Amino acid sequence: MTLLYAYLGLIISAFTSATLLPGTSEAAFTAFVYRYPEELWTALLCVGIANGLGSMVSYFMGRLLPDKKRPSAKTLLYFQRYGIWLLLLAWLPIVGDALPLAAGWLRLDWKKCAVILIVGKLLRYAVIGFGVSFLSN
Repeated sequence: MTLLYAYLGLIISAFTSATLLPGTSEAAFTAFVYRYPEELWTALLCVGIANGLGSMVSYFMGRLLPDKKRPSAKTLLYFQRYGIWLLLLAWLPIVGDALPLAAGWLRLDWKKCAVILIVGKLLRYAVIGFGVSFLSN
């Protein structure tokens, strides 16, 4: 039962960390992997998907923005230059939260955005998880 609650806390932390709500998913994931190293792969999938879905909340909020509420000119320039692939960086502090919001406002394909967001989040958590595993052994 303890492991179930740990997963629940991990998923909630990962989801909320990707929204405009404050969260500490990296710390929660690090603690989880340190405590349950045998659960690394399952935990990695859970946090990657939950964090990606949290970013999709921001994406859909962006779709609700009226045309007058534009993302910054710099954000638009980056999307014009790099396209949807820019969402691989949505895990970055501060600017990362604006990327899914801008993607929604630009009406980019939500399915492609979801896949790219989840892949980017999985890669970030993989680096953290395997780093914790390596350092704790």
